[in-house]
Amino acid sequence: MRLGMSEIIKAYQILFPFRQGLSDITTMDQLEDCIRIELLDELTHPRVRKRPDQKLQIAYERIDKSDFNKTLKVSLKNSYEKVFQSVTRL
Repeated sequence: MRLGMSEIIKAYQILFPFRQGLSDITTMDQLEDCIRIELLDELTHPRVRKRPDQKLQIAYERIDKSDFNKTLKVSLKNSYEKVFQSVTRL
């Protein structure tokens, strides 16, 4: 079963309810940009930033602990993995 874009976006908004600008996300490009910012830890002071692989692991753990169904968890992880691959190629 393949999930729609709006279901994945809504799940991300539920998973990270206090992130700034979440209510404005309406496209997968916008979601991927939020994930990129998260993986690069851009909102954290440079001296305490974590590496993208560490941030990915933290996100995976949060997704795994959520009450989402397996399909939604896999879709969210796939979104993270896609962005992770793009930021680690830089």
